[in-house]
Amino acid sequence: MLDILNQWIAKANEYVWGWPMIILLLGTHIYLTIRLRFPQRFVSKAIHLSFKKDKDGKGDVSQFGALATSLAATIGTGNIVGVATAVALGGPGAVFWCWLTGVFGISTKYAEGLLAIKYRIRTKDGKMAGGPMYALERGLGWRWAGILFAFFTIAASFGIGNMVQGNAISMLCYSTYDISPYITASVITAVTALVLLFGLKGISSVCSMFVPFMALLYVLGCLYILFVNGAYVWEALCLIIKSAFSPKAAGGGFVGTTIIMTTRYGIARGLFSNESGMGSAPIVAAAAQTRNPVRQALVSSSATFWDTVVICALTGLTIVSSILAYPEISHTAGGTLTQLAFEKIPYVGAPLLTFGIVTFAFSTIIGWSYYGEKCAEYLGGSRMRFPYRIVYVVMVFVGAIVKLELVWNLSDLLNAFMAIPNLLSVLLLSAVVVSETKRYLWSGHLDDYPRNG
Repeated sequence: MLDILNQWIAKANEYVWGWPMIILLLGTHIYLTIRLRFPQRFVSKAIHLSFKKDKDGKGDVSQFGALATSLAATIGTGNIVGVATAVALGGPGAVFWCWLTGVFGISTKYAEGLLAIKYRIRTKDGKMAGGPMYALERGLGWRWAGILFAFFTIAASFGIGNMVQGNAISMLCYSTYDISPYITASVITAVTALVLLFGLKGISSVCSMFVPFMALLYVLGCLYILFVNGAYVWEALCLIIKSAFSPKAAGGGFVGTTIIMTTRYGIARGLFSNESGMGSAPIVAAAAQTRNPVRQALVSSSATFWDTVVICALTGLTIVSSILAYPEISHTAGGTLTQLAFEKIPYVGAPLLTFGIVTFAFSTIIGWSYYGEKCAEYLGGSRMRFPYRIVYVVMVFVGAIVKLELVWNLSDLLNAFMAIPNLLSVLLLSAVVVSETKRYLWSGHLDDYPRNG
C-alpha cells in the first residue's frame, strides 16, 4: 500500500515540478531581481548588518539569532544528501540549476523577509508573529490562503524539517558506527525535547552557537577535497555548466537525463536547500529585533547566499569532481555520493561528514519546529503550542526508525504547496516591497524608523 502511495506521490511530483512550477519559481526570482534593481549587490551590506545588534528595534530575538535559526533550518540534508541526489538523478547540470536558483532566490528571500516585518503582529502574550500567512491575510485580505499556507507548513514541518532529518542522522550513525537506530532516535528525541522547552530564545541560542561552527568545518572539508581533486575541478565546473543545457554532454559515468529532469531536480533541490520562495524563513524573520522592514530583509537574504551560493555550490563541485576523479563511484545512490567523496580525506573524512550531517540535520529539526509551531498558533491560538511540540518530538523518533522514500517524495510535494501561495503573495505585494526598498535602501536611510513608530 505504501509503495503504491509512494508511486502516486512521485507521479504527482512530476506534474507539480513540471514547467509551470519551474517558471513560477524561477520567474519570480528573476522578476524580483529586476524590479528590485539586483538586490544581490547588497550582499556584503546584508552580511555586515547580520552581525550588528539593533537594540532599539522591536522584536523577540536579535537579527543574527533570526538569521542563525533560518540557516539552521535550511542548512541540512538538502545541502549534502539533497545535492548528491540531484546529481545522481539529474546529472551534473542539476548543480548549475540549484546554484542559479540560489543566486536569483536572494531577491525572493529579501522580499519575503520584508513582508514578514511589514505585516507582523504582536500576539496577546507579547510575542511577535509573522510570515506569509499574515502577508496573505493582512496584505491581500486572503485569510483562506493564509490558512492553507499554515496547514501545508505544519505538514511540511513533519517531513522536510523533522522525519527526513532524523532519518538521515540515524541511518548515518548505523551505517558508519553500527549504532542502533533506536538508540539514535532516543537521543535526538530527548535533546530536541529539551531545546523546545526553552522556545524561540532557546532555539536561536543553540543555532547561533552551532551554525557558524558546523558550516565552517563542512566548508573546510569540501575545500580539502577540491584541493586533492585539483586536476578535475575545472573539468567538473565546465561539465556542470555544459550539461545544464545539454545533459548528453555529461558523457560516460553519469546518469542519462533530459533537460526537464536536470532542471527539475536542480530547482527542486535548490528550493529544498535554500527555501527561497517557500515562505518558511520569513516566519522567524518576523521575530527579529529590527527598526524597519528593509534591514531584516537584507539580513534574511544573506541566508540564501551562504546556503546555496556557497555551501551547495561547494557540495556540488566536490561531488562532480570526485566522480571524475574516481569513476567507480558514479553509479552510487545519491545519499552515498557525498560520503564516498569525504572518505578520501585521510582519517577525519568520515567523522567530519558524520558530524556535519548530524549537526546540520539536528539544527534543521529545531529550526523547523518553530515554523510549524507558529503556523499551529495561527490556526488555533497559543493553546496549540504545547500539543504541537509533543507531536513534533514524537515524529522525530518515528522518522529516525522508519524508511523514508515516501517522506522524501512527499516533502517535495509539500514544498511546492507551500511555495505557490507564498509566491503569489510576494508577486502581488511586490509594489509594497519596492516602496519600502526605495524609502529605506535606495535613499540611504537604513537607520530610519517607520513614521508610525
